[in-house]
Amino acid sequence: MTEPTKTLLMTGASRGLGRAAAERLLRDRPDQLLLVFVRGKEAGHRLARELAARTGNANVRAVSCDLGSLAEVRAAAEAVRKLLDDREIPPLAGFLANAGVQMASAAKTTADGFEATFGINVLANYLLLRLLADRFEPGARVVVTGSESHFGDFRHNLGLVPAPQWTDTRSLARPAAGPEAETVAAGRRAYSTSKLGVQYLVHALARTFPEIDVYAYTPGLVPGTGLVRDAGAIQRFGFRWLLPLLWATPIASSPQTAGIKLAAAMTAARPAESGAYLDRGRVVPSSAESYDEKREEDLWRGAAELCGVPVG
Repeated sequence: MTEPTKTLLMTGASRGLGRAAAERLLRDRPDQLLLVFVRGKEAGHRLARELAARTGNANVRAVSCDLGSLAEVRAAAEAVRKLLDDREIPPLAGFLANAGVQMASAAKTTADGFEATFGINVLANYLLLRLLADRFEPGARVVVTGSESHFGDFRHNLGLVPAPQWTDTRSLARPAAGPEAETVAAGRRAYSTSKLGVQYLVHALARTFPEIDVYAYTPGLVPGTGLVRDAGAIQRFGFRWLLPLLWATPIASSPQTAGIKLAAAMTAARPAESGAYLDRGRVVPSSAESYDEKREEDLWRGAAELCGVPVG
């Protein structure tokens, strides 16, 4: 086994395109330790064993972390810091923040009472990066998985997801109430809004931490993953068995293909200045709405307040 010289952190490695990305990273970078955040200690050990067996690379470890709990995010970040302090793992050279959820309503909550989609897709990433930013090596790369849904138009989401509806960070973090909040449309709008929040987060991180490179990455439409596992039976069936017919077209990618491209976002030559948006590896502008420094500042300050950390 090659002795690793650097560490890459990753969330969302358990299934779908994230699993494919983790396997590709382990195959392509034997000199790198892959440290995966997984909900539950046993699940983490099992994933690490499976990844090692499938790739022939045993340089993979797991840290228990439920991204739906800020207490667990803090504990996981502290565990990583201790591993670094004790020199049990090499220095941090990157973070692939791939985990994300899409809920069947906008009324579900995290352990802290936040709207679940916003809490996991935005606040958990914010807190992890705030707690670990000072431990990344200069030139480290952070890639946060975003979504074309943040554009809010038919061209980018085929009408499958309503356009984002941004208000302010504190309001978006509150679960919605009333009958409308329980609808699938509300859940999907919360998803597209959270992915717009990812764009604001990436831009703010790039300005705040110029010593590391931060990018938002969209894999495009990837049917066949577990993204809609919270949806009803008909939606799950369509996403798992019908939409994969689009794999043969430029419209969609299989989890395997998308995972390979996601891994490349971490290992390829520096694609652009920090803060850029990568569409399946191509550097393109994100939505016009995503370039709003006032909203970025509101997100940064609001997330700091909600997560209990200094603004900066």
